[in-house]
This record gives sequence, C-alpha cells and structure tokens, in this order.
Amino acid sequence: MKLPRQTVVAAGTLVAAGLLGSGSMPSATSNVAVSVAPEQLSVVGLPCFPGLLNLTMTNTGAQPRYADLTLEPTGPLQLSRTIFSSWLPAVDPDQPVSAPVEVRVPRDAEPGTYQLGVEVDQQRVDVPVTVEPLPPKGPGDNLALGEQAIASSTHGNFTLCGAVDGDKDSEHWDTLTGWNDGTRAVFPDTYDVALSAPATVNRVELYTLDSTKYPARVNGLRDWDVQIKSNGTWQTVAQVRGNTAGHVTSTFPPTQAEAIRILCLDGNDHTYSRIVELEVYGS
Repeated sequence: MKLPRQTVVAAGTLVAAGLLGSGSMPSATSNVAVSVAPEQLSVVGLPCFPGLLNLTMTNTGAQPRYADLTLEPTGPLQLSRTIFSSWLPAVDPDQPVSAPVEVRVPRDAEPGTYQLGVEVDQQRVDVPVTVEPLPPKGPGDNLALGEQAIASSTHGNFTLCGAVDGDKDSEHWDTLTGWNDGTRAVFPDTYDVALSAPATVNRVELYTLDSTKYPARVNGLRDWDVQIKSNGTWQTVAQVRGNTAGHVTSTFPPTQAEAIRILCLDGNDHTYSRIVELEVYGS
C-alpha cells in the first residue's frame, strides 16, 4: 500500500546573513512546505536493511531563501544525516527540493515504535518508526540476507548492499537492486558478506545479471571462486568457470564460516562484475 505523504507547512522569517554582504540585512517572510515520505517507517536491525525516508522542502512564498530541516532521532534510531539544508527558489510553479535519509538501528535494538522528529522554522512533526524483530536465521534460512557487505569497489549507480537485499529479479537491475563493481575491465573484484555469527555453511546461490535486455551469456558473471573465511583465513571451496546462466548453485562440504566471498575473475563482456543477489545456506 502506498502511504500518503505527511506535510508540514512552516512559516518563518529569514535573515539573509552572508548573502548580501555585511551590515544590516533585510529579512523576508516566507513559507516552507515540508513533506516526508513514507508517512511511517519500519526498520530491522540488519546492517544492509536501512529504512529510507525522502525529505522534501518547497518554498511557497514570494522570496527565495535558505532553509534548514533538522532531524532528531529517539531511542536506537541512527540516521545517515541529521540536517538537510538547501537554497529554495521562489518560482511558479513551486519547485520542490528533496534529499534521502537512511534510518538504521543496531542488531540488538528493542522492538517497538520510536519517533523521528522533523523540524523546520520551529515547526515540528514526529514520524513513527517501528523497529521490527530480527528475522530468524537457522538451518534453511539465507544467512547472508541483510548482513554487512564489503566490496573491492562499487559503481556509482549501485549500493553496496544491493546483492544482499533479498531481490533476485534482474529486471530491477540498476534501479532497485544488485551490485556492480566500479573498475571497468579490471579483475579480480571481490564481494564479501560477513555473517552475524560463525555458522556451518555448505551452499551458495549466486544470481548474476540475466534479464531480457541484459542476458547472462553476454552481461553476466563468467568466472569466479567461492571463498569462505574461517579462523581469519580465506579458503576456496568452489569454482565456477565459463558460466552463461543467471543462477548458479555451488555446494561444498559443510564448513565453519565467518564470512563468504565471491572472488570475481571475469564477466562475459570482460568489463564488470555483476551480482544481483548472493545467498548463503547452512546444512
């Protein structure tokens, strides 16, 4: 269900200090409309599962101005930013200015509902943020889901967490999901996932790019090693060569693991390493 945007209209007076030189500065009364989407948010204490809010300010007055939108988290909420400052032009039609903020909580955060204060010009709205219980991760569950990812590099169009977000659909590539390295035609590349606790694993599922527009035989990952970190040392437990499929299962003897690595050796177009999703399972 698409949630409506929560809107606060805050009226205030701006002193344009520093914009027109020294001395007495004129002030201009203007309105700022602030919207927060979604209206309420749910998060879980996994490193790669942040909640995302979109903040928008719109100058509805007759004079351009700067505005500072401040964010005040409560409880365990952690934010990627606590202030959003922007120059807001006075144009017709009104021109909104937006910025995202990621909301995270620690793994041990107490489930419940907390408030995130959003304030501009001394006008405030509280956004409810619900901390959900951690999903169970036992035998048969994907141990990599939402866990901390580390990569040798990441292309600017992608996020580091894109290959552990639970989305295996290649049609969402480059818009909603997936990881792509950031060094064109330079191999090897690495994509690691640190497990929340040492676990015995014996299977890795790798989904590489394979869509109607970008088939795996042309754009997918071709050669890679599956490596496991145990007692601080990486060891290769499976190898894939000459792959042209979008989904590859690698099985190996049960091994105690602290982290999983895909050592990317080549892509079918010899340019980038592309992983849509990486899943790790125990015996």
